[in-house]
Amino acid sequence: MRTLLLTSVVLLLLFQVIPGNTERCWNRRGSCHEKCIKKEIFFIFCTSGKLCCVKPMYRPNLPQK
Repeated sequence: MRTLLLTSVVLLLLFQVIPGNTERCWNRRGSCHEKCIKKEIFFIFCTSGKLCCVKPMYRPNLPQK
């Protein structure tokens, strides 16, 4: 029983998901992705060429023409 519990704990620790993308953009308020998630807006490109996805509340107000 103890071996089974120890094995389960070790396997859970090995399969922890580590976030792979730590690249930030737009004053650290956006994140760089291949595709923006549902509630994010593409605003600029990151230095890696990915999209800088920003939540709408952090997007700057651009002057209207």
